[in-house]
Amino acid sequence: MVAMVASEMEPFAKTGGLADVAGALPVALGKLGLRVHVFIPRYSCVKETGSEVAMANGVRVHFVDHESFFSRSGLYGESNGDYPDNLERFGFFCRESLLKMKQAGIRPDLIHAHDWQAALAVVYLHTQFREDPFFSGIKSVLTLHNLAYQGLFPKEQYPKLGLPWDHFNINGLEFYDKVNLLKGGLVFARAVTTVSPTYSREIQTPDQGEGLDGVLRMRSRDLVGILNGIDEETWNPATDQALSFPYDHRQLEKKARIKALLQKEVGLPVDPKAFLIGMVTRLASQKGVDLLVETLPQLTGLKVQLLILGSGDQAIQQALEKACAPSKWVRLRLGFDQALAHRIYAGADAFLMPSRYEPCGLGQMISLRYGTIPIVRLTGGLADTITDVEENPQGNGFCFRPYDPQALLEAVSRALGLYQDKRRWEDLQRRGMMTDFSWEASAKEYRNLYERL
Repeated sequence: MVAMVASEMEPFAKTGGLADVAGALPVALGKLGLRVHVFIPRYSCVKETGSEVAMANGVRVHFVDHESFFSRSGLYGESNGDYPDNLERFGFFCRESLLKMKQAGIRPDLIHAHDWQAALAVVYLHTQFREDPFFSGIKSVLTLHNLAYQGLFPKEQYPKLGLPWDHFNINGLEFYDKVNLLKGGLVFARAVTTVSPTYSREIQTPDQGEGLDGVLRMRSRDLVGILNGIDEETWNPATDQALSFPYDHRQLEKKARIKALLQKEVGLPVDPKAFLIGMVTRLASQKGVDLLVETLPQLTGLKVQLLILGSGDQAIQQALEKACAPSKWVRLRLGFDQALAHRIYAGADAFLMPSRYEPCGLGQMISLRYGTIPIVRLTGGLADTITDVEENPQGNGFCFRPYDPQALLEAVSRALGLYQDKRRWEDLQRRGMMTDFSWEASAKEYRNLYERL
């Protein structure tokens, strides 16, 4: 039996990819025969009224209640910043999740926590709850979805965790005289996973280690990279309700009709020969938006069309708005529109991900599923999933490595060149659509890890 502790989970509460993993992985594990219980906070967006709810394959989701902590408009904060009491909020959530396990008689073989918000579940398991016979022998796994977010708080808040000061040191939760919740989980977890193999290696370097590369190198023997999957029922062009013309790899002419409708919807010139590049992204420095802003004048000079959907950092958003405004070839849609996202994945010819770093990335997998060819920077999960078609005949996209506008432009130019060869482009589309990025393989790797522990 596995108990997962996560601060968000699709379909109950979501800010990003963590929710997708927390929603899909337990169901995939259940399909393999594991019993899985998931513990999440009851935010105001959670519609279910009971204390728990059943999902597919026997998965049960348990809600942790605390009205003043979780009945808020945001999960972690609002437009003016993070909630100042997040240490108390998620300290309570982690401790209460363990207590609910005991009260309900749910004694897992292993507790699997996700990111800094749940890292204290691992810390408490091996400290406060260590002497409790109910928790004796339970193993622990911590998954890092994005090392840049660590749960940093002032030293003065440490007593609110209920932990002795013995653990506030370089070998515990102390980080440059602050409390670092993620570091605590890294230190105490029996195994640590990342959401792609390449990212697990990158974060052990000073360049991408976010100050924790030394800790991660110390834990390298217990550090495993397991690639995320995608929900192939949600992301299926043959059954997608957001599309006027659902299609599969044998019906690419329907994809062309979706492209025309998409161009019309967003106000781009309706031109079947135009090379339409889509982006669905957070507007954040991680996603390489600054690189895109630098490249836009040259991209529009190639007469490619570019459609961007996203929201995020206000300064980046304003810079992108300014860069996009003069061009008839570029459209920027701010905010998040799930149906439009589906139509971009389906209607675009190529999908751009120029990420500065990318722990896993789902966009490149989804775009392949829809026959939309990824153009990516080789980092993290992008390097694990996309192979340049000009370097490997069985490749599935176009890649560049230097974080440089010219490198991005060169990759787009190569994609545009191949796009002119209709037969080769359609072969590439069909090959991508038939790639298996389901959760089944990833779930088996997690099961193997659990069994080793």
